Amino acid sequence: MKLVFAGTPEVALPSLEALIASRHEVVAVVTRPDAPAGRGRKLVASPVAQRAEEAGIEVLKPAKPRDPEFLERLAEIGPDCCPVVAYGALLPKAALEVPARGWVNLHFSLLPAWRGAAPVQHAVLAGDEVTGASTFLIEQGLDSGPVYGTVTEEVRATDTSGDLLGRLADSGARLLVATMDGIEDGTLEARPQPADGITVAPKITVEDARIDWSAPALRVDRVVRGCAPAPGAWTEFRGERLKVGSVRPIVGRAELAPGEVVVQKNTVRVGTGSYELELGEVQPQGKKRMPAGDWARGARVEAGERLG
Repeated sequence: MKLVFAGTPEVALPSLEALIASRHEVVAVVTRPDAPAGRGRKLVASPVAQRAEEAGIEVLKPAKPRDPEFLERLAEIGPDCCPVVAYGALLPKAALEVPARGWVNLHFSLLPAWRGAAPVQHAVLAGDEVTGASTFLIEQGLDSGPVYGTVTEEVRATDTSGDLLGRLADSGARLLVATMDGIEDGTLEARPQPADGITVAPKITVEDARIDWSAPALRVDRVVRGCAPAPGAWTEFRGERLKVGSVRPIVGRAELAPGEVVVQKNTVRVGTGSYELELGEVQPQGKKRMPAGDWARGARVEAGERLG
């Protein structure tokens, strides 16, 4: 099939690479406009745009997908199907009607679970033991279209959202190519999502990433892992923000009050609503990430001081 691929961030690259290597032809990509990045805040093309340009593929960067110029160019190209991975903008009806076989989205959950912008983060936050990826036909509703196929993935006890998303990006890329093959062959039929089991995964805000030390240790651990690498779990110490990159539960030990900090050699322990946690890496405000022991020595944490 002749494809127009829509995607923007790095997580979309495995799918783009897999489609380029497939029997189908990626004739163009649609991606978000260049955005400021780095200290100089210079405009930088998205990872998908950069890879497409390297491959000599036409790149379309509409400010909005309803822009007449974009819709006109899409119609001129006349794709058979438009696979989508983390494009980042809502597609209008006029765009959805262009490809004969529709727009097919790779979504990183087992639909209808975790519809929305942050499915992987919510799976980790909720303590899901299994998640996955789904390909579905895009319609006007939020991730509500009929599903072509799924792939499952175990959520490991130490997984951050970044770890899990990396594995899903790879397995999902293979699923997306298989979906394109099945659509072309006529061997795949999209099936409506079940009415039961719908959960929603809105974007994780900075406030969502704030650690509540009175919560059980298991919950704190999930917040830290679920918010890594972005937006990053955080707390406060002496009135300044302290990002928490990793923690390790100390099951059965509960001598400290919630948020209370104890430093012993290179170990930094913090109390929660249940058992204690050992801090791994932290990032003080305005500084780089560092081992918690280095931070504690530099800050000269005193007995009885608390986080939060």
